[in-house]
Amino acid sequence: MLAIEAEIEKINRQMTAKGYKLTVQREITLRVLLENEQDHLSAEEVFMLVKARYPEIGLATVYRTLELLTELHIVEKMNFGDGSARFDLRSEDHEHMHHHLICHTCGMLKEIKDDWLLELEEKLLREYGFRVTDHRLDFTGHFSHCRNKECKRQNKAVSATA
Repeated sequence: MLAIEAEIEKINRQMTAKGYKLTVQREITLRVLLENEQDHLSAEEVFMLVKARYPEIGLATVYRTLELLTELHIVEKMNFGDGSARFDLRSEDHEHMHHHLICHTCGMLKEIKDDWLLELEEKLLREYGFRVTDHRLDFTGHFSHCRNKECKRQNKAVSATA
């Protein structure tokens, strides 16, 4: 819990520096995002979790808070192809957004914190004079345990028709 408190304080300083206050509603929304960081919650999921703690809050307030946090680059609004905008916390430890592995079979998302694109960024600057300020890379496919399930399902379907 200390890590969450430290993160809240750091975000509070960021917001204050840009002229915003960390209201109760914003703080509860941030806590939900921090406590569920690995889940890449949609706005509706964030709202339901916030509402459980702060019943008076409205959906519009949560949406406005998420939009503000996105504008301030505290969270990143992402689309993983499931038709729902999801929110992912940015890390000050890394210059760029982290990357994701997205499984089409089970829907699992796995984060990659390493920045594999620094060499490419340097090449873009050298060859095109283009300075990258941020990037995000999503890999889509299937995890090995899902491929094995997919393979077994296909084999059963083939043997059933034979």
